Amino acid sequence: MTEPLLEVTGLKKHFPVRGGLLRRQVGAVKAVDGVDLTVGRGETVAVVGESGCGKSTTGRAIVRLEPPTAGEVVFHHRELGPVHLESADARTLRAVRPHLQMVFQDPFASLDSRMTVGSAIAEPLVINKVLSGRALKDRIAELLTLVGLRPEHASRYPHAFSGGQRQRVGIARAIALDPDLIVCDEAVSALDVSVQAQILNLLQELRREMNLSYLFISHDLAAVEHLADRVVVMYVGRVVENGSVEQIYTAPQHPYTEALLAAVPQPDPRLRTRPKLLTGDVPSPAAPPGGCYFHPRCPYAQPVCAEQTPPVQDVGNGHRSACHFAGTLPLSGAVVPAASTREAQ
Repeated sequence: MTEPLLEVTGLKKHFPVRGGLLRRQVGAVKAVDGVDLTVGRGETVAVVGESGCGKSTTGRAIVRLEPPTAGEVVFHHRELGPVHLESADARTLRAVRPHLQMVFQDPFASLDSRMTVGSAIAEPLVINKVLSGRALKDRIAELLTLVGLRPEHASRYPHAFSGGQRQRVGIARAIALDPDLIVCDEAVSALDVSVQAQILNLLQELRREMNLSYLFISHDLAAVEHLADRVVVMYVGRVVENGSVEQIYTAPQHPYTEALLAAVPQPDPRLRTRPKLLTGDVPSPAAPPGGCYFHPRCPYAQPVCAEQTPPVQDVGNGHRSACHFAGTLPLSGAVVPAASTREAQ
């Protein structure tokens, strides 16, 4: 891995559950429960998992839109060096946030309908006192062109654009301050499939041109395979597997990862296999089971899985899995990795 840009250790975000006449805390929803991950400079790390597994909350806690309950979030700033975001004061956050941006899931909700597109893109530049006057207008035109829009679009309002165009505006706003890291929270899930491909290609181009790093949060494993360098798999607030795209897609080391890969639609009918359907429901993060959180649904579960929390162990070349039997189970990966398909074409 390259030089680390973001290091997250033991990140937790618990939401209190209150009850009774006095509204006292009677429990907690463990949305994020001890997440470890690292993003290198110029690297794309994807966070995947089912809806409700804590992916988006992890991203929001990293950028301090949600204050973490516990853990460390270290961002390596260009001038300030390592900055602990989880405990940073307002002044430090103001210095760091231009280098740490976010693209949200809903491109319409993330834009103010009363502001023109040009004003939305200019806002971070104005707030941080970077540019003004003619230089500001030129920068807005440059950013619109960079994301595939026209400079004259600056005078229009968000409702005049399609979903894909609005997401391009959101990306233009995110890169306005020349950031180092962008957290993409389901940035393509609200778009049509053809538009998703355009946005993914745009993110790839910007990464090469600007040396960007991405924390790409998604449940679309096909999009992740196209964009990411490494993959972090989450289940009920915990990381269950972490490795390179090739490792995760061709040789998964956790039964949950195998089930996720088996659920990916395979367009070639000759390569389709019978999906491995999971039994039971996803546990509640307010009352997770003991031991391995996945054991009630795991077809390979043994008594030890219900009794002991599995340690995260390295199964080789930085491939890590939180399974008692990592490296010994006969798990199946994706039938044909998308990268191999592209090379064949």
